[in-house]
Amino acid sequence: MHPYNSINMHDFKKLRLWDWAMDLTVDVYQLTEKFPRHELFGLTQQLRRSSASVPSNIAEGAYRNSNKEFFHFLGIANGSTGEVYTQIELACRLGYLKSQEANPILEVTESVRRMIGKLQSTLNKETT
Repeated sequence: MHPYNSINMHDFKKLRLWDWAMDLTVDVYQLTEKFPRHELFGLTQQLRRSSASVPSNIAEGAYRNSNKEFFHFLGIANGSTGEVYTQIELACRLGYLKSQEANPILEVTESVRRMIGKLQSTLNKETT
């Protein structure tokens, strides 16, 4: 049975993708604890919000009425991975993170992005 078949796909808690996205969010929250206090309502908040958007949109899309709607919310989650990636890079350029701290999160972000793409491809095949 394919892990993204129509029966299992709508139970987001069974998706490895959702679990990885949740781990990414936890990692981001822990990492941003080190950011300067003056960034609390700037980059810290934005990075936390964009990382939390990834599993949130996966879950919301899974609970929608159709694969087409799920596909749409996966697109939003995918966009949020781009935000996370960019904001982590910005934090490095600002000197808030060292590359050895950022690289593991960037790798997970890229893995989540690829997983979203695979699920979207599967959904696209089911709806056409």
